[in-house]
Amino acid sequence: MSEATEHVSLGEMYSDYFLEYASYVILERAVPHLADGLKPVQRRILHAMRQMEDGRYNKVANIVGDTMKYHPHGNTAIEDALVGLGQKELLIDTQGNWGNVLTGDRAAAGRYIEARLTKFALEVAFNPKTTVWMPSYDGRNKEPVTLPMKFPLLLAQGVEGIAVGLACKILPHNFIELIDACIAVLRKKPFELFPDFLTAGIMDASDYRDGLRGGKVRVRARIEVESKKLLRITEVPFGVTTGSLMDSVVAANEKGKIKIAKIEDNTAEFVEILVHLPAGFDPENTRDALYAFTDCEISLSPNSCVIADGKPQFLGVAELLKRCALQTRELLKLELEIRLGELQEKWHFSSLEKIFIEKRIYRDIEECETWVAVIAAIDKGLKPYKKLFKRKITEEDIVRLTEIKIKRISKYDKFRADEEIKGLEGAMAEVEKNLKNLTRYSVRYYEQLKKSYGKGRERKTEQAEFGKVDRTQVVAATETLYVDEKNGFAGWSLKKERSIEKCSRLDDIIAFSQDGQMRVLKVADKAFVGKRPVYVSVFRKDENKIYSMIYREGRDGAVLAKRFRVGGVTRDKIYEMGKGSPGSRVLYFAVHDTEAESAENMVLIHLKPALRLRNVSRPFQFGEVAVKGRGAKGNILTKHQVDRVVKAPKDLLEGID
Repeated sequence: MSEATEHVSLGEMYSDYFLEYASYVILERAVPHLADGLKPVQRRILHAMRQMEDGRYNKVANIVGDTMKYHPHGNTAIEDALVGLGQKELLIDTQGNWGNVLTGDRAAAGRYIEARLTKFALEVAFNPKTTVWMPSYDGRNKEPVTLPMKFPLLLAQGVEGIAVGLACKILPHNFIELIDACIAVLRKKPFELFPDFLTAGIMDASDYRDGLRGGKVRVRARIEVESKKLLRITEVPFGVTTGSLMDSVVAANEKGKIKIAKIEDNTAEFVEILVHLPAGFDPENTRDALYAFTDCEISLSPNSCVIADGKPQFLGVAELLKRCALQTRELLKLELEIRLGELQEKWHFSSLEKIFIEKRIYRDIEECETWVAVIAAIDKGLKPYKKLFKRKITEEDIVRLTEIKIKRISKYDKFRADEEIKGLEGAMAEVEKNLKNLTRYSVRYYEQLKKSYGKGRERKTEQAEFGKVDRTQVVAATETLYVDEKNGFAGWSLKKERSIEKCSRLDDIIAFSQDGQMRVLKVADKAFVGKRPVYVSVFRKDENKIYSMIYREGRDGAVLAKRFRVGGVTRDKIYEMGKGSPGSRVLYFAVHDTEAESAENMVLIHLKPALRLRNVSRPFQFGEVAVKGRGAKGNILTKHQVDRVVKAPKDLLEGID
């Protein structure tokens, strides 16, 4: 075999191995099955617990050991999955320290905590008669392919998993709302579903997109303003613990994004985090800053992926619920059909027994000498009554009649037998009625679930629509901006230089240098803003300031005046306010909040004495120049050399008025 052929074969071999591994991880580890909403490890845990079920609690360590008969992986993974199921408070009744989803505290070791299945789990998740079985990994036991789940567990618990090239994240939904939605599906009515979390909080699901990839859910902590110096956090976002939330608050404070005095965690059964504020800080603004810079607000990106028809599929929440509701109806139908068959069999034999005893057919076998003769005698005795039965009387039925004990025949109660048969007929009629009205029966089933298990499962997460907090508006101004005009630097660390104004570490600063260049850059401890800056300030786009400037183009060029707005800029880019000629110089610079103030601004331009130049001082009002963009070169004021430009005195302004 050639070298090239060997490489091809090796590549094909690894390709096959990789595909097998990827398929295994997707189907057997990471992604839940649509039929019961469970991953294999979860399914095997519940199956093991059902096999152990006797109404009493079992040590988690024992449950893990039994589960390992079906799940060929480590005990730690099984125990973690079991704790995760128990913390969802739906299928497993727990006893002991099972950790805390609010604080992130871990559960105690498996030998110290106990669990058993809830009544709800026993009712909706198990029925050996409707379960499809397969051999366990070693062939010693049987395990379910999927549990016959009669409830949309997948959407109630939520699930998250990462496979090879595939991820799944289905958010949990409200128990009662899921049942109402299932009823709506069966009645062919519209419905809407949105997530609901055990940790409560406030949720904006306006961009949920049915839980499909590309959707987004924003969840906030509930923060109450107790006083001017105190904020109280009483609910945390889904997936955030009080510990991680406090860490994010402390980190934001250290980075200067927010300003707090101290933070306390008093969480026990309920969340209580106290955020103390320094004097002079607005609590409403600080609350918005917590949403902007900490885990008090997070964004969740759902990705609804399940195993359906033997392969991973991306199905929206509405489609998942529809399939679960219709599956429940089919499972209920199958249970009714099995129940009807059992009742029919019981009625069949009870009727056979009644005729066998009341008509004394058992006496016909007294003279029989062979087994064949016994069967034939009983069959002959039953022949006149065969038309009363709903199915053919088989040899197996006759054999069962021969097994009736003499004691039962001697104590046979005709009235009691008639009542039993009558009761069976009534039960059969009821089952047949339910089969004919299967949708109505399924709706009643869901209504009974809600009545029996819905108490205390009302929605916990408040639905609201809230805009995204503008970080630049709420960041705490914890620093002071200084400027070193001699060397051309600005920042919060230059404390020996001239102070400009308060700023935050998220702000941008705008700077104009004497050579006619403009920069916008992020505020830092020390940053270069241009040689001999004529203006440095915090740059706020929403302020829409008017900039007035008189500059000389080049060393011997004309003197021009311009008024402009800055508009959109690219950070750290150098913008030329003129043509960028070497030797250009800014002679006058001013900033105003409104266009009217800028137009009224008047200056005196002092020219250098020159031959035949009579008037060396002339006034100029910026209203003579239109406001344009920063790229405009401006209007020429003079081609003579200018000595200086100064603000016009008040008496000159009054004289012009």
